[in-house]
Amino acid sequence: MIQVKNLTKVYSGISVLSIDNLDITKGESFGLVGNNGAGKTTFFSLLLDLIKPSTGQILNYGVEVNKSEAWKPFTTAFIDETFLIGYLTPEEYFYFIGELRGQSKADVDTFIAGFEDFFNGEILKNKKYLRDLSKGNQKKVGIIAALIGNPEVIVLDEPFANLDPTTQIRLKRILKELAAKGDKTILVSSHDLQHTVEVSNRIVVLEKGIVVKDIQTSAETLKELEAFFEG
Repeated sequence: MIQVKNLTKVYSGISVLSIDNLDITKGESFGLVGNNGAGKTTFFSLLLDLIKPSTGQILNYGVEVNKSEAWKPFTTAFIDETFLIGYLTPEEYFYFIGELRGQSKADVDTFIAGFEDFFNGEILKNKKYLRDLSKGNQKKVGIIAALIGNPEVIVLDEPFANLDPTTQIRLKRILKELAAKGDKTILVSSHDLQHTVEVSNRIVVLEKGIVVKDIQTSAETLKELEAFFEG
């Protein structure tokens, strides 16, 4: 379980995030939506200890993330292309992540072989460095690398951005299959309401850093969110 308590982030006297209490249960598919500047990436950055909170804490399965690294072995993320290592090929990057997570090259090869349709012939065996791939293909590499090693907590920021429609559909299938196992906590943020609703069983809406909606997804959720953002 992920527990958020009295969490704030303030820059130059301006509050960009303020969440009193938020619990994300084990096995939950959690969608985070909001307009630009709502605080989505700030929240994920705090969850991953990329930035420090101004006040409060985030506990990841009982571990306070900015005071211990014990959450890292079971947590993975892809936020943006800065997570990649540009001078590596996709294969080299997959092996690098695999080694960090105790996976042999054979383990990694077996794992990534299951994503051939997602890669669509554009990633493997092309002898290209990650820095030379398109934004969309860099995202494909980052997302699949984040799944290596069977992590329990998966954090993806804007995973559908820069992906073509076919790849978006395939990614939704991957996320749904992961969620169906019931043993992984998946957190996804996106500007795309429909995609987020489709892969999440719970949606939280942030507005100016504050939680303004927290709903279990249903057949009416997309309409409810559209009505909210239409104002």
